Amino acid sequence: MKYPAIYLAIILLSSTLWAQPAKKYAMVIHGGAGVINKDEMTPETRNEYIRILNQVLRVGDSILAHGGTCLDAVEKTIVIMEDSPLFNAGKGAVFTHEGIVELDASIMEGKSLKAGAIAAVRDIRNPIRVARAVMEKSEHVMLNGAGASQFAREQGFEPVDNSYFYTEKRYKSLQELLKKEREATTNDKHGTVGCVALDAFGNLAAGTSTGGMMNKRYGRIGDSPIIGAGTYANNNTGAFSCTGHGEYYIRLGFSRDISALMEYKNLSVQEACQEEIRKLTELGGTGGVIGLDRKGNIAMEFNTSGMFRGYVKSDGEKLIAIFKDE
Repeated sequence: MKYPAIYLAIILLSSTLWAQPAKKYAMVIHGGAGVINKDEMTPETRNEYIRILNQVLRVGDSILAHGGTCLDAVEKTIVIMEDSPLFNAGKGAVFTHEGIVELDASIMEGKSLKAGAIAAVRDIRNPIRVARAVMEKSEHVMLNGAGASQFAREQGFEPVDNSYFYTEKRYKSLQELLKKEREATTNDKHGTVGCVALDAFGNLAAGTSTGGMMNKRYGRIGDSPIIGAGTYANNNTGAFSCTGHGEYYIRLGFSRDISALMEYKNLSVQEACQEEIRKLTELGGTGGVIGLDRKGNIAMEFNTSGMFRGYVKSDGEKLIAIFKDE
């Protein structure tokens, strides 16, 4: 029996596609690093963190498993953490010295090295979404303050009143710090959020979102919206998102330096992240970083007692952890 040529072509194409192995993908997340004490965390609080981190991984895994891009995975998973009061990003962001919330975020894709960031915004519910809009719909990389908010409105993002970000826990923490007049970075345990992802197309992306340092003054901006400090992605090396005392990350050019260590010294993603954390420690800084290379290898390094973190891979491997020994 003879088949028309078009049927033979369909059969051959189907056989080829069926024979191809599924392409790998992976995603790593963090929800901040700091002084996280097991004895001070109730089982209820720990379970709530684990529940949210699980939700984030499920959403990201679903996006990547169904052929979604690394950028989609990064943006949509960070939005979940921005909407949770548990983290210092979006809804749960910390207060400035003046008792308001100012938010920073950035996103970068490794294929084109395009990036977008916003800083010191007060009326953007999900800064990571606007950061992506800056990358894709403007000629700039970073916008700040009123200009970033104007751009967001022009792109159709509805502003929210700054009171949306108010949480009683963060407000009480600020009042305690104001009484003691000391830096918040040694006292605030729950920080910046981030995500790095490798999609089935072989592309990498990274994103970071934060409320910054509690009790910050003078319009302070940390590393999170700075490409090459708190966020970096390059398909030739890896994707990285940082959390910690931003001033040190800026001085080190932290995330870009990790990429350089991989590119010029041929270090693995884990070796490069460990080396950069060593530099951070020597300089006197604290914090962590998540990394992912183009082969799906993962790094989650930090020099504090804990970091909210997790990952998921296309083979089903999954991890959620909080404390140093997990």
